[in-house]
Amino acid sequence: MPLINLFCVFISVFLLNACASMESSEYVPFYQVETVKPYDEVLTELQLAIAENNFRITGHSRVGKVIRERGAKDFPDYDTIQFCNLTYAKTILEINPKAIRFMPCNVVTYKIQGKTSVRINLLPTKTDNGQFDRFAVDINKILKNIVDFSVEK
Repeated sequence: MPLINLFCVFISVFLLNACASMESSEYVPFYQVETVKPYDEVLTELQLAIAENNFRITGHSRVGKVIRERGAKDFPDYDTIQFCNLTYAKTILEINPKAIRFMPCNVVTYKIQGKTSVRINLLPTKTDNGQFDRFAVDINKILKNIVDFSVEK
């Protein structure tokens, strides 16, 4: 029995060291709201708000719809929409070229238990670059307004 305990200790130490040496994932802030408004209305309003805020939709994946079309007839709605504004993109990349990892903007919608959720990734606002942080605060306001518009009744 002591040999098994020693083995367990060895494995535990090995696993702890392995986990400690892994890169930690970067925190990506988000904004999420729920509504009882019909899913398709939310999706339409979301697309409208994106366009009205001078962004261009660069991709739209209707994941739930495609899964239903492949035979899972009761599968719920899930969508992802990617969008970008090249003027904002140019500005943010001039401030910090590594900010490309936050592009394009991404918003997801899904329906669970009768409610439609809309979740958007925001830009971090507490970095070591004050100019980036100020720009992120302004962009995040726009992104939140897009989401809020989509769920208003």
